Formats: sequence, C-alpha cells, structure tokens
Amino acid sequence: MNVVFLGGGRITSAMLAGLRLAHTQHSPIVHDRNRGKLRDLKKRYAVAVEPDLKRAVAQADLLLIAVRPASVAEILRAIGEIERPLLAVSLAAGVPLRLLSRVLGAPTRWARAMPSPACRGGRGLTALTFPRTLPEADRQSARDLFASFGRIVEIPESKFDAFTVIYSCSHGYHALATLADAAQKAGLDRKTSLLAGAHALADGILAWREGKHSLEALLKEAATPGGIAATAAAAMDAAGYRRAIEKGVKAGLRRARANARFLR
Repeated sequence: MNVVFLGGGRITSAMLAGLRLAHTQHSPIVHDRNRGKLRDLKKRYAVAVEPDLKRAVAQADLLLIAVRPASVAEILRAIGEIERPLLAVSLAAGVPLRLLSRVLGAPTRWARAMPSPACRGGRGLTALTFPRTLPEADRQSARDLFASFGRIVEIPESKFDAFTVIYSCSHGYHALATLADAAQKAGLDRKTSLLAGAHALADGILAWREGKHSLEALLKEAATPGGIAATAAAAMDAAGYRRAIEKGVKAGLRRARANARFLR
C-alpha cells in the first residue's frame, strides 16, 4: 500500500522511523515543497519522495495530511479535484472532519489521527476518529498503519481536542526537565538528576501500565504517610501543582479549538 505523506516535518519523520522499525508492507512516499527536507528524509529513511503535489497524490492508496493546521486549507485547495475514491487521514490538531470534507469532499473519504512523536521508537499512542459512514475497510487500513508503531485508541471526535492536549509526550519531557533542575539545585549532578527523575516518571508509570495494581494503590505504596515522598507531593500541591496542570490543559484546549478557524 502506498502511503503518501503531504508534509515532511517532525511527525512525518517520526512515523517513517516507526514504520522502518516495524518492517511493514507500507510503501511511504513523501511530498514537501521544501526539497531540502525531501533529500534529508530520503537519505535517512530510504523512502520515495515526490516534489510535485499532484503526482504525489496520484500515487496514494492512503493519503496523510501531515502539515500544520494553518496550512491545511492551502494544500487541500492546491490538490483540487480528486476523481477516484481515496482515504485521507488528517493529522492536523483541532481541524474537524466536517471542515475537511467541505474543502475536499467526495469521493475523498476522511478520518483523523493524532499520533505521537514517540512512535519513532515503536512506543507511540495514536487516537483515531472516523465518521459513522466510513467503510470498515477504510477504518482497518488506518488502524493497520498506526498500530504498526504503537497502541491505537478510537475515540469520538468530540473528545479529540482533549486527547490532543493530554497525551503529548511533551508533558513527560517537561516534567523530567523540571524535576532534574530541582534535583540539581538540591545538590545532584546533571546526569544523576536525569537518571533519578526518569526512573521516578517512566519506570513508575510503566509499573502501572504493565501491572495489575490501581493508580491509587501504587500511590499509597510509594508515598508513606508522613514520609519523604508524601511530604514532597503535599508541598507541590500546596504550591499550586494541580492548579497549574488544570490551567495548562484549559489553555491547550482553547488553542486546539482555535485551529478550526483556518478552514472556515
């Protein structure tokens, strides 16, 4: 199956790495107007590249719209009429199916996906959403592609923006950087600070994901009342930790919903 990426940016690079790692039967083809990006992707991943937009689309069995939300309308209008049935999957955050279909409608059939850059190592998590009328064969084509480099979850489009805000691996990176900085101020060297912080975050969360214990039970086990961990957590909450997270999520939701304006 020819999977054509329109856009050669970061998420395309991560997905290409994940596909190469998985040794799938998908044949990626990348289009981007930046020829330097195409040369780099071809060199790194040995993929086919196509600088001409219409020729790229003509080769697609599955079309991935992998550009920023502000660029979606421009690239869809540049494609123009597609005269054959084609499944297109948009990776653009905040841009709903109804607007995508308005710009490029039948016979193009639409779905949305939100993959993670962590897919480059086979640990991705991708949300998928489909319109009710999308044939099962198209749904399975999308599932097969994204499941090749990580877990998939199907959710209603009404929940897509919230998922987009919450699932980003940037939360983990931000938490690790913040925790490591605090550890250095407490006297640890940078290498040990990152090691300790990564264990606290990644290994602890893996214990929950791969085990049979509830999050509440693990929290109780790790933070003895009156102990060091419980005292640290209580101080973080008192300083506004929970409020900061909630505020960040709300801000992210507003930004995601604002992206729909690009196709109105």
